Amino acid sequence: MTTQFWEKSIEINATLTNLLFNPVRRRLLQHRSKRHKASGRVATCRQTLPFIRQGWWLLRKRLLPLLCLISFVAVLLLNSFAPAVAQLPAQPRQEIRGVWVSGNDFNIFRNRSQVQAAMSQLRELNFNTVYPVVWNDGYTQYPSAIMQKMDIPFFFKGTDGQDVIADIISQARREGLLAIPWFEFGFMVPLTSELASQHPDWLTQKPDGTQTSISAAGEVAWLNPFHPEVQKFFTELVMEVITQYDADGVQFDDNTSLPVDFGYDKYTISLYTQETGKPPPPNPQAQAWIKWRADKITAFMVDLQQTVKARKPNAIFSVAPNYYDFAYKLQLQDWLNWVRLGIVDELVMQVYRNDLESFIAQITRPEILETQQVIPTGIGIMAGLRNRPVSISQIQSQVEAVQQRGLGIGFFYYESLWDIASEPVAQRQSAFAALFPNPALRDISQNTPRKPTFDTISLPLYPKPSLGQSVRGYFLEMAIAGGQPKRILLDTGSAGLRVPKEFLGNAPIRRTGQNIKEVLSDGTILEGELVYTNVRFGLLPTAEPVPVQIVTGRQCTAQKPNCSAKSSVPFSGIIGVNYFEKSLPYNPLRKLPGNLSNGFIVIGNGGSNKNGSLILGLTANNQAGFKMAAWSKQSEINGVPGNRWDSQLSKVCLTIAGSSAKNLCNGKMITDTGTINGWTEFKSASTAGIKPGVLGSGNSLKLAINSIFDYSLTPGTRDGFNRWNLRISPKAELATFVNSGIAFFDKYDVLFDQVNGRQGFRSRQ
Repeated sequence: MTTQFWEKSIEINATLTNLLFNPVRRRLLQHRSKRHKASGRVATCRQTLPFIRQGWWLLRKRLLPLLCLISFVAVLLLNSFAPAVAQLPAQPRQEIRGVWVSGNDFNIFRNRSQVQAAMSQLRELNFNTVYPVVWNDGYTQYPSAIMQKMDIPFFFKGTDGQDVIADIISQARREGLLAIPWFEFGFMVPLTSELASQHPDWLTQKPDGTQTSISAAGEVAWLNPFHPEVQKFFTELVMEVITQYDADGVQFDDNTSLPVDFGYDKYTISLYTQETGKPPPPNPQAQAWIKWRADKITAFMVDLQQTVKARKPNAIFSVAPNYYDFAYKLQLQDWLNWVRLGIVDELVMQVYRNDLESFIAQITRPEILETQQVIPTGIGIMAGLRNRPVSISQIQSQVEAVQQRGLGIGFFYYESLWDIASEPVAQRQSAFAALFPNPALRDISQNTPRKPTFDTISLPLYPKPSLGQSVRGYFLEMAIAGGQPKRILLDTGSAGLRVPKEFLGNAPIRRTGQNIKEVLSDGTILEGELVYTNVRFGLLPTAEPVPVQIVTGRQCTAQKPNCSAKSSVPFSGIIGVNYFEKSLPYNPLRKLPGNLSNGFIVIGNGGSNKNGSLILGLTANNQAGFKMAAWSKQSEINGVPGNRWDSQLSKVCLTIAGSSAKNLCNGKMITDTGTINGWTEFKSASTAGIKPGVLGSGNSLKLAINSIFDYSLTPGTRDGFNRWNLRISPKAELATFVNSGIAFFDKYDVLFDQVNGRQGFRSRQ
């Protein structure tokens, strides 16, 4: 794919050059300049591949993708396919037969009777989906309370003063069509629009300070997709449409993205510097800089999808991008990752080309073959433009190519189906009737929640938090309730997510009114309300809202008055991932989708300043080399899903030099990333044989479970590395108990299996 991309870069540059010198003129609407998107879109997307005339090349080019697809289906039918990613349960693939209703079509659709006639005609021709535009040129195409509060005018009333979008949706439903509102402009706005004028701080820019680019819609500015106020505004518009019209879904265009040259505004520079420790590179196409920005857009789309699904679970979350190489490398739109994460319910890739060979090359790309295995997938076909009609023969040949490959279709746009064509209307309509001879109904009730297409994923564990402690720990980047990502302490010794209220975003929260307390091992008492909300681990969302303690107060127990609450260090949050919950909140990893919830592996950083790893989802491959020790199963607790296990390991043998502990094998132990220094607790002083306190270098320590692990440590004075404490607690429940502390993870990778109730150890040597 990389080679293909750069081989075609000369042609892309030529296309962009044409755009620079031939901008599309937009029509005037209400005395305002409104540019047509359509013709520019074609210019941006179209490439002309060299036509190689040798017969063998034509045979390979045209038949090989089809033969590969046929063989792939045959293997599936024989039930012998073993993919590297998850093999998901079969779901119905509803065929997409759609048409976009663009701003050009509003002269027709402003009239009620014409809307009714149009929807009836589409139904007779066996279409099943319409995509009416609701966001274009910095204006909504519907009466928006959000825009009204911003004093941004509304121009798009019907001839009788009616809401045109409401009319289209109601008439479509009456005819059995899905109506999925289309946010055409995404983050793109005219620089002269009221929105851009009111919020100049919402705009991003190029390295030289330029705020505009030449796009399919002419010269435009770009809202900063990384800015929380922009994200809030866009989310509110989407939710307004979902709520106001009970829409069947929402669709996001190729402009829900950002041209690769942008991102050099003050806010983004500061955010990137804060997260990476260095300013953005001057080269906008630096790979790490591309990935950082693309991941930020992906994170926003994950949060947006969760918000939409919280309001309407079976709403279709649709995306209509460009082909993947172009979308990712030039627009920072990583839509293939969106599909793999399970947040996209349907995809319609725009392929606006006249040349059939070039068209087929695009619709047989590997990412399309991958996507159509998991969701309804269609191809956007150009039906014509006002100044550039498309012949019905071209449309027929492209539709045939698409249908032969089991793909759906979206036509751009309604008026060009037959009203602005070179052929007579009757001839065009007759030809479209032949394209879809039989009905193909769609039903959003069958749009069930999706799972990621992968069985396992590795997330970085950072050595420093977003707030608070400077001592050692492993910190997982998370977003709570749609908030900004925060690095939160990973604690394998406790259960439940506990964060300060400042970490929360604007996503819905279900409050319980239940105030709970949690006592940490250092004597800190955390107090706060239990709520339920969406959580994201990196880019990976939970399958549903999870319980979270919103910490609003901290204090020390009387027994440990010098706990962390007494210091001035702010609370950085804790994510407890132990499976031995005593009450709510439970381990939030339980609510990861699919195989990702079955367990995890912690891989430390060996005491360096580099990142460690949290591997989510256990597979046969990533469990290789681990030696397993069993946990004991515990009874169920109301509200805690899945199996509960006592994660204290039994039959741990302990030896401490200079003490009475000589190969004591009746102890229990917990491996704990949330504890800085390891410690041993004896119920009896005679068992210890030495005074409590910090062990010295003469008290070398050894921990072992026969044939599982053999861990040794020479105590010292370095917190988080070799410091070890000894306690005498006559009221302790166990004769001997050991907490490994974080240094244990320098020598062993540790696996936690919540399905089979076991813990694994793999020596890092």
